[in-house]
Amino acid sequence: MSNKGLKIIITVLVVVGAFSALMYTSLGESLQQYKYVDEVLAAPQQWEGKPLQVHGNVVPASIGRKDNPLEYRFDLERNGKVMRAYFSFIPPDQFKDDAEVVVTGTLAHDGAFHATSMTAKCPSKYEERAPKGTQL
Repeated sequence: MSNKGLKIIITVLVVVGAFSALMYTSLGESLQQYKYVDEVLAAPQQWEGKPLQVHGNVVPASIGRKDNPLEYRFDLERNGKVMRAYFSFIPPDQFKDDAEVVVTGTLAHDGAFHATSMTAKCPSKYEERAPKGTQL
């Protein structure tokens, strides 16, 4: 192999390596794991401080609010496992007891989840309805 060919190969490898490293570091910071409450609580130390989306249902009568500063807290449950969650933003309209929600944020060392955003699902809005005139 000629000296010129070797230089080209080395240059291509360096460029590909640099591009790969750049993509890995920039994507690594924004990647979030999507987990259910019971999956997170099975090994909470694995998820502490990492960007995370957690899916579960709001435990009835667990929603609390304080006004100064604005802060909400509630319990999120799935398969009998319960996680305390906190957030300080206006919740979506569908946020209520038994609502199915996905919170985005980080898990603290004490096991509490600190949300930076939330999506609340409204199942009745998307359930299939029988056509008019038919009986179920």
